[in-house]
Amino acid sequence: MRTDDFWAVIDRATADRPASPAEVAERAVAELASRDPEEIVAWGRHLDKVMVASGTEDLWAAAYLINSGADEAGFDAFRGWLIAHGRKAVAAAVQKPDVLANVVVIKEAADTGAVFEAEEVLGIAARAYEEATGQSLPAEERPSHRPPVADLWDFDNEDEMRRRLPRLSALFLEPPD
Repeated sequence: MRTDDFWAVIDRATADRPASPAEVAERAVAELASRDPEEIVAWGRHLDKVMVASGTEDLWAAAYLINSGADEAGFDAFRGWLIAHGRKAVAAAVQKPDVLANVVVIKEAADTGAVFEAEEVLGIAARAYEEATGQSLPAEERPSHRPPVADLWDFDNEDEMRRRLPRLSALFLEPPD
């Protein structure tokens, strides 16, 4: 399966602007479950590649800021939400996480406190494989898809957050004294 094929599944699942990332996941599961099990496994490998590519320290910091905190599972779920918005959204956020300050629902979250997570997107391949075969997705060694917590800069350091993510910081942090 090529990268374009991976994203085509997401594109079809996001057609007609589904109501939520959960609906995107449902649509993707339905499509993949009709394919050969090997294709489902290959799709899951591409998801792992996207998770590795998006596992950057500054994107994690953006998730931390936007969601009022993000542990390892929270960062993964945030990236699931991002993947449900398609290839361009992921690419832009990985390249420059501060671009997320342009997203309307994220701007609104500064006032509403909304949290952006979609674990169900991360389980698409496993659910599709189970639907297609009645068995669990074969266990494979998965690549590390985020930096170790001990290696992260201090996301509670507001000065550093403002330096690295100025636009998101303007939305989510109190103005400096």
